[in-house]
Amino acid sequence: MTDLVTDVLRQHAEDAFAAELAVLAARDDRPRPERWRLSPWAVATYLLGGELDDGTVITPKYIGPRRVVEVAVTTLATDRALLLLGVPGTAKTWVSEHLAAAISGDSTLLVQGTAGTPEEAVRYGWNYARLLTDGPSREALVPSPLMRAMADGRIARVEELTRIPADVQDSLITILSEKTLPIPELGTETQAVRGFNVIATANDRDRGVNELSSALRRRFNTVVLPLPASLEEEVEIVTRRVEQLGRSLQLPELPGGAQEIRRVVTVFRELRAGLTTDGRTKVKTPSGTLSTAEAISVVTNGMALAAHFGDGVLRAGDVAAGVIGAVVRDPAADQQIWREYVEGVVRERDGWQDFYRAARENARENAR
Repeated sequence: MTDLVTDVLRQHAEDAFAAELAVLAARDDRPRPERWRLSPWAVATYLLGGELDDGTVITPKYIGPRRVVEVAVTTLATDRALLLLGVPGTAKTWVSEHLAAAISGDSTLLVQGTAGTPEEAVRYGWNYARLLTDGPSREALVPSPLMRAMADGRIARVEELTRIPADVQDSLITILSEKTLPIPELGTETQAVRGFNVIATANDRDRGVNELSSALRRRFNTVVLPLPASLEEEVEIVTRRVEQLGRSLQLPELPGGAQEIRRVVTVFRELRAGLTTDGRTKVKTPSGTLSTAEAISVVTNGMALAAHFGDGVLRAGDVAAGVIGAVVRDPAADQQIWREYVEGVVRERDGWQDFYRAARENARENAR
């Protein structure tokens, strides 16, 4: 675990929730896989929340189906790697980070997948100054996060796996199947010790970007993270994350937050589903994802507006611009979809007249 720093903008999960992890470790008397900080039961409790025998409350980090978390944790206790798959905003990265924090006490062994991710990020690189001076040696070798996780028996994370070039993706096959990383330049290898595993995430809307080979996909157990099942569940998720982000950003708690969160989530869910919550009116679906993560961003930005430029109360006008920005990604098509939704649904909804006025005012400003 890294040294605890309290003034960073965003703490690693193992630092932000160090007290909960310590309590769970102290009271956890169930069997633990080798080098795991917690038992599988305690890892699931850390993610899903609950109350311990002594009355200690563990806050939920993930709000969703229990079985999804149980399957993910169980997978990591085997020799299969874990692939968290889902649409944007289903908390894949969040779950990945907290799983690594609970199991290894370290969520920082991370490879961020992009179109430019090199093979060295998965295998190893070289300190070229030492390489030129001394030739190939262990001292000149720069281990990747996966190589370090293999040597230490910890969890490594690979974000956005399908964005990594296919030939780099395939560097994982030997690591996942043979649990070894050959170093031909030195005529040696790094073998994974017990406790090592990999959590990868992928956006299922990115299929076709760099499709996983069948050989690589077989090395993973795929767990699909669903969208929040109900309005209440999504409101709870957004409320919790907004509170956490607000504390991190030192934003004050504002009156009106609960009402505006519910409105933002309602708008996003209706436009995602193409149907109003009462099931009576069909609406067109815009091109954007309108994910839970985007709803969190819209509300957090609204809180900042209300705190710094408003009257200290979160109001419809503080979130309307963010909602429009999330909905209208393709001006040609989405602008009309949004206009029809505002006039056909928002305008007629009881108690939403302030949001209707704010939406129309923002739409006029955007049209200038």
